[in-house]
Amino acid sequence: MMKKRKLGIIGGSGLYKMEGFEKTKWKKIKTPWGSPSDEILTAKLGKEEICFIPRHSRGHKINPSNINFRANIDAMKQLGVTDLISVSAVGSLKESLEPGKFVIVDQFIDRTFSRIKTFFNDEIVAHVSMAKPTSPGLADCCEAALKKLNIKSQRGGTYVVMEGPQFSTLAESNLYRKWEADVIGMTNMPEAKLAREAEIRYCTVAMVTDYDCWHSDHDEVDVSMVIQTLMKNASNAQNMIKEVIKTFKNFSIEKDPANNCLDVAIITDPKSRTKKTIKKLNSIAGRVLNKK
Repeated sequence: MMKKRKLGIIGGSGLYKMEGFEKTKWKKIKTPWGSPSDEILTAKLGKEEICFIPRHSRGHKINPSNINFRANIDAMKQLGVTDLISVSAVGSLKESLEPGKFVIVDQFIDRTFSRIKTFFNDEIVAHVSMAKPTSPGLADCCEAALKKLNIKSQRGGTYVVMEGPQFSTLAESNLYRKWEADVIGMTNMPEAKLAREAEIRYCTVAMVTDYDCWHSDHDEVDVSMVIQTLMKNASNAQNMIKEVIKTFKNFSIEKDPANNCLDVAIITDPKSRTKKTIKKLNSIAGRVLNKK
């Protein structure tokens, strides 16, 4: 029996709140991993309740390396989120992806190095597949919404996740272009990996704010340049999200790679799993760990 579906939104740079919703309430959620980036906004659009968190917090107070990704995902899971859309500001690595364009990402290259990337790092070990890191059904839904709104977009693309908070060197930018990556940002890893471990279907919609420094017109990316495009992108993102909320349940998720992925991921002998660790992982993996 398919679990009742509920949509969560993680807002990136420029998307710190949701407007035009009813019954809005900011909720403080406690997790075993510490505090999330901010309180979680619960809100309704029609009959659908959604959950929203600004990953950098309201006011943009948390840099990419200091985001508590585990707490963010755990909080969403506690609130019943089954489907998660990550909205992220990115730089473009291709001439065809101009500022203002949206990319529905389907692959990642993880270049981060100072972040905890798993829930399973204490007594219980799990290895989930990340071959297909995003949800095809959610991607179909986002693509349909963007087309309906006449927002320029590309279906499919590889997102290089760098540590930050500094922007790329020219050598790095040219290297990623040789890898044929499409966009570069600082936040979707380990977020996508943790969503997979939590068995939450995940989709990234990347909003291009600038060409990375490889481009002759953008040889030095600066914040003022990014902010100009962010404001327009944030408005388009909110409109896209409202369309997605109306239709996401109509798109098939039967063969989604996140579905019950922990069934074949946990390798630790049940006899070696302590009650303390099982309790800590209850929101994330209780479905599997509490089986008799």
